[in-house]
Amino acid sequence: MNDINLMNKAADNIRILAASMVEKAKSGHPGGAMGGADFVNVLFSEFLVYDPKNPTWEGRDRYFQDPGHMSPMLYSVLALTGKFTVDELKEFRQWGSVTPGHPEVNVMRGIENTSGPLGQGHTYAVGAAIAAKFLKARLGDVMNQTIYTYISDGGIQEEISQGAGRIAGTLGLDNLIMFYDANNIQLSTTVGEVTAENVAMKYEAWGWKVITINGNDVTEIRRALTEAKAETSRPTLIIGNTIMGKGAVGADKSSYENKVSTHGQPLSAAGVSIADTIRNLGGNPEDPFQIFPEVAELYTKRAKELEAIVAERYAAKAEWAKANPELAAKMELWFSGKAPVIDWKAIEQKPNQATRAASATVLGVLATQVENMIVSSADLSNSDKTDGFLKKTHAFVKGDFSGAFLQAGVAELTMACVCIGMSLHGGVIVACGTFFVFSDYMKPAIRMAALMEQPVKFIWSHDAFRVGEDGPTHEPVEQEAQIRLMEKLKNHKGHNSMLVLRPADVTETTIAWKMAMENTATPTALILSRQNITDLPAKGNRYDEALQAEKGAYIVEGDENPDVIMVASGSEVSTLEEGAALLRADGIKVRIVSVPSEGLFRSQSKEYQESVIPAGSKVFGLTAGLPVNLEGLVGANGKVWGLESFGFSAPYKVLDEKLGFTGQNVYNQVKELLN
Repeated sequence: MNDINLMNKAADNIRILAASMVEKAKSGHPGGAMGGADFVNVLFSEFLVYDPKNPTWEGRDRYFQDPGHMSPMLYSVLALTGKFTVDELKEFRQWGSVTPGHPEVNVMRGIENTSGPLGQGHTYAVGAAIAAKFLKARLGDVMNQTIYTYISDGGIQEEISQGAGRIAGTLGLDNLIMFYDANNIQLSTTVGEVTAENVAMKYEAWGWKVITINGNDVTEIRRALTEAKAETSRPTLIIGNTIMGKGAVGADKSSYENKVSTHGQPLSAAGVSIADTIRNLGGNPEDPFQIFPEVAELYTKRAKELEAIVAERYAAKAEWAKANPELAAKMELWFSGKAPVIDWKAIEQKPNQATRAASATVLGVLATQVENMIVSSADLSNSDKTDGFLKKTHAFVKGDFSGAFLQAGVAELTMACVCIGMSLHGGVIVACGTFFVFSDYMKPAIRMAALMEQPVKFIWSHDAFRVGEDGPTHEPVEQEAQIRLMEKLKNHKGHNSMLVLRPADVTETTIAWKMAMENTATPTALILSRQNITDLPAKGNRYDEALQAEKGAYIVEGDENPDVIMVASGSEVSTLEEGAALLRADGIKVRIVSVPSEGLFRSQSKEYQESVIPAGSKVFGLTAGLPVNLEGLVGANGKVWGLESFGFSAPYKVLDEKLGFTGQNVYNQVKELLN
């Protein structure tokens, strides 16, 4: 172990750098970073196992930070490891810098997750710990890493912590260690003003081991981490009572520790003397952005220690690979992130089924052919039909991760974040399911999956008012419009931030799953029907024709020189077919277009878009959601029939009649459009 005085010096170095970054940027959160410096210093200089030369080493320990506002602490400790330069710290929160206000995933620089929305970061860690257990069950001790995470008072308060704590405790994730920075200060108040709960008892009730320490004491931090590492049946929560703004003083040397004012603004704005604070912490106010020579030496020493530790791990991995060449090949493939090779055309679908049932058929194939796939459901596996996967495997339970299904319980946001965490860990392909209306609970996670470019597959069944008897609480009307905004929002690579697919029949569902599995760059949404849908017609092979869905929209069938082009997605496409028969009986020529993804369609060449929906055409759109779903495709010359209110409780066929989702109403609306 390193000298205590040296460890305290290193923590003070982190405090100086963090406070100086915020001061220079005139923006940020210094107080928490100053209080948490001792823990991250001990973790990174003595416990965290990683390869400084190979940041993507799959066997590394992982550190997930929940409070993104404490980024100055993370950037500072990573600067000590050599991942950031002092000059980069000086550019904190500036345009084009690699040190944005909240950390953004960058494994090469030691950042495992984007963080900011409190509660999500530690939930990713729960997912990563599950992924590590899953992989260890298949690959052995070569995947024997520890997942560390850091949470603040705000993260503990966010409701998602309930789901994360419950799942981690229920599954006995002994490879998960969470440090709770309990400083009793938050942005607007002290913690005591907003909560009186006993956090230790809460986590113990969920089945966690809980250790309470002085979070600014090196010896106590070491002891707690060592004890947590030795735990073999439970996740561990280390409650570290820390000092907000540790070391902050005024010009008169008065203490500014434990003050709300130092949480979310530069120290000087809180009345602190930044110069005296830096002196108090052993730094030079004239040159605060420096790494002390003895601290640099401490981290150089750790790098050499890691070199030896990693060399030993690599040697063990080489021996394992020699003895298990097939497993070694699988491991390499799984961590490559490449899409699995599936004979999609060979998948046999029963005709005229609900697309959720068609999805179950595909999931049954994936369960047997994709060994590194994990599927989860929020207590709806037999309704969202993710049980197509579950029937070919079994759910995770404490002590047994040989299965591949996570029963998340009723916790949609938690489930989504856990699945994102699995994806961030790497080596696994992840999907999760629930009813589409409950995607409302998941939006914060979906947004983060899109921002981090994580290819999680979101399976949403019961896609429209045709949920029927359950009534308006369970009938998604506005949800499709909301989620399709993610196809309009670009990620930082300039691509659609999400792929959203609503297949029109069983064969299109197979193609949608093909697209989802081959999309390794962004999240994918699969929006599926509860009720059966009549299969779309085919001139030849329906699978080959449905493959055109890979362009986002395609002509299902049509007459030469059509009088009207009719567009829809999902079950409404078959309703257009019913209307087309009536229109053709009147001598009206029609073209029917299925649009599973407008965002993908708009990414195609102008020539292709024009070939499907020519400019100036009369276009009619039918959507079970808000009319805005199709207004961009229909244009000023067209017309959309949609739903502009909440749904109603009645059998879905009655609702179709009452709300105008029939072939007869399609006929009526198109006749009116053409007159």
